[in-house]
Amino acid sequence: MADLSTHYAYCENLVREQDKDRWLACLFAPEESRRRLFALYAFNAEIARVREAVSAPTPGEIRLQWWIDALQGEARGDVRANPVTDALIDVIRACRLPRQAFVDIIEARRFDLYDDPMETLPQLDAYCGHTSSALFRLAAIICADGEDPGGADAAGYGGLAYALTGLLRAFPRHAAEGRLYIPAHMLEAHGVATNAALMRPASAGLIATLAELRALAREHLARANAALKHVSSPARVAFVPLALAPLYLDALDRHAGEPFAETSVPQWRRQWELWRNKL
Repeated sequence: MADLSTHYAYCENLVREQDKDRWLACLFAPEESRRRLFALYAFNAEIARVREAVSAPTPGEIRLQWWIDALQGEARGDVRANPVTDALIDVIRACRLPRQAFVDIIEARRFDLYDDPMETLPQLDAYCGHTSSALFRLAAIICADGEDPGGADAAGYGGLAYALTGLLRAFPRHAAEGRLYIPAHMLEAHGVATNAALMRPASAGLIATLAELRALAREHLARANAALKHVSSPARVAFVPLALAPLYLDALDRHAGEPFAETSVPQWRRQWELWRNKL
């Protein structure tokens, strides 16, 4: 069995491949916090890609349940042989992280396995809160070496802003897969039926709904940035990824009339923004 340091290295490589933005942001963290953050984000990457790794919801449900059992100590076999699980359990113990937060992340991701539309904005907020906001909170605790970092609002609003931005960026891919994370009630308010939201060409109502969500993401981001003053100094590095949200939102604004087209920001621009906004 590989030693723990090898498993941490595996986590870093996984994050570098699957979540380049968070990998870049982690480089500003102290060494010990950095490798623990890699374990956290590797776990997130594994859970987030379950939908892509299975051919039907049932195998996905089984995979997610395996993770729940592994983190709660109920999985059969040597779960520590899984490099991500091994590193994550080490982080949970070292930083006294609440295991229930990880279970909540996994449970929220069950939504990804199905093609059911997101019905309401509160439902979307709950999804983003249990996934992205929880991740910011756990990252902050890790960077504070297990102490209370304060600034729960920064994690809450920051997670909403980051997740909304990510979902808006992923809209073209989700649309191609028949997945809809845009709240049906918001679409209906703009005269768009749920079953027509993913049809090309984009309707004026869809474009307006996406613009409304971008504005909402910016509101959450402003609240998160204002709340950062309540976060302990060592923990603020956990919020460095938020610096990228405005870049992506601006790029989406520039292509507002073409929501089915992929948008991107060059890596050099993202690296510069992370360095410029390091906390």
